[in-house]
Amino acid sequence: MNDQAEALRHMVRNQELRQEGRTTRIVAVTSGKGGVGKSNFSLNFALALSRIGKKVLIFDADIGMANIDVLMGISSTYSLYHLLKQEKTIWEIIQEGPQGVHFIAGGSGFADLLDLSPAQLDYFAQQIGRLHGQYDVILFDTGAGLSKETVKFIAAAQETIVVTTPEPTSITDAYALIKMVTAMEHQVSFKLVVNRASDAKEGSATADKIGLVAKRFLGIDVPVLGMLPDDANVTKAVKKQIPFAVAFPGTDAARAIAEIAGRFAEVPAAQGSASSGVKGFLLRMFKRS
Repeated sequence: MNDQAEALRHMVRNQELRQEGRTTRIVAVTSGKGGVGKSNFSLNFALALSRIGKKVLIFDADIGMANIDVLMGISSTYSLYHLLKQEKTIWEIIQEGPQGVHFIAGGSGFADLLDLSPAQLDYFAQQIGRLHGQYDVILFDTGAGLSKETVKFIAAAQETIVVTTPEPTSITDAYALIKMVTAMEHQVSFKLVVNRASDAKEGSATADKIGLVAKRFLGIDVPVLGMLPDDANVTKAVKKQIPFAVAFPGTDAARAIAEIAGRFAEVPAAQGSASSGVKGFLLRMFKRS
């Protein structure tokens, strides 16, 4: 892995950058447990960002439960697997969803990311490097919990959105994830989204529980990015395989996701030559632990 990391650093330093005017923001979306609506949030968040003029790419990085394409009712032809096997280029595995949002389907290929041969690493890095400046936001919809692949994505992204619900087990697992990543000494910028809140009071109480213990016991701030109401139209949209922001644009959930996207866009991620964009993501993704 050390040789791989050094080769990657050399490649990234010498790679020709594209579209210097656009800064690509790398974001991981995760959760402490499954069933909290993380992937549905990722998809509709991407659509809300697209509506305010952002060009977005979603990586379905959930190895076991990849379903971004299912939520859109789209049958995927290619996935990251075909890129890692050097069968397709990055542009050939990117597909287009509603409102011009692009996505890369998930699958078993993500499990291979931590064990690439030098040739595979070089090809992967070159291909992913081509995304520099092509998108305003790249979202990695990770698996729930803390698999080694999920940790890699969280540590490599500029910022991580943790999705939780007011359920006690969801709150506990969300805090446990934040605690474990912090204990690994990864410098991660966490933001919190509370999903399925019955009202604003419940949403705020949920966020406060996580924020207060994170501040007290971990010494970190976990700001709240926003809250999504428990809206029956979300379930209806899932059954229709249409994102709720498209199927029911006038509902409470759609308005809430639009507010979250606007809030996210108002506060850009911190930038730095060694940490920002696709370049920084690649260097962090494959550096030796």
